[in-house]
Amino acid sequence: MLPAGGRANVLPPLAVDIDGTLTDDRRALDARVIPALREWAAEAPVVVATGKALPYPVALCEFLATPVRVIAENGGAVYIDRGDAGDGDLRFTGDREAAAAVARDYEAEGYDVGWGRTDFVNRWRETEFAVAHDSPLEPLERIAADHGMSVVDTGFAYHVKSPDVDKGQGLRAAARVLDRDPAEFVAVGDSENDAELLALVGRSFAVANADAAARTAADTVCEAGYGDGFLEAVETVRTEFAD
Repeated sequence: MLPAGGRANVLPPLAVDIDGTLTDDRRALDARVIPALREWAAEAPVVVATGKALPYPVALCEFLATPVRVIAENGGAVYIDRGDAGDGDLRFTGDREAAAAVARDYEAEGYDVGWGRTDFVNRWRETEFAVAHDSPLEPLERIAADHGMSVVDTGFAYHVKSPDVDKGQGLRAAARVLDRDPAEFVAVGDSENDAELLALVGRSFAVANADAAARTAADTVCEAGYGDGFLEAVETVRTEFAD
């Protein structure tokens, strides 16, 4: 089925997660996704939507040599290149101070956020805070609620964020800059933090390693997982749009 506004033989814009979707189970980028992303970006906008801090998806776009169009920090940070290098909008949404307060109170109760002395996971975050999976979840959720914050499991970490910030809201902002309707997009993801994005777009895929929330939100669950699942989704969409 074509997304709303879609036309045969014209690829729709794409929104895609990184970890667990473009990678293997060790978060290593699957090299086969590189030409697939470049080829798609040559025909239609590609937006990278991740829970990582802003520098990571920006760097991915730079190394792919595609326009920098990113949703980072689970929707808290959005930058969309309008087409001319450096001509884009950067916006931040979320309460970074509240997220940092949650982390301080969590550590004050004797818990470790889990990233060691040099914390590159949180070093460049602007809108949220991430805690390692090895750290206890229940006290983190309790403390976050006390600060009016929520916790989302990305499959690789627990992210403390504002409740009204998610990748779906990030895509709405990105779509406005690109003069597109979110329903025109195809999206591919794998975890709870992708659910709002997958439910928003016109055509959505969860790779086979996806959690229950992503599977429920997606139109299609791929037979393959990780990078193989993304490539399966790409081939499915290309076939549909060629018909």
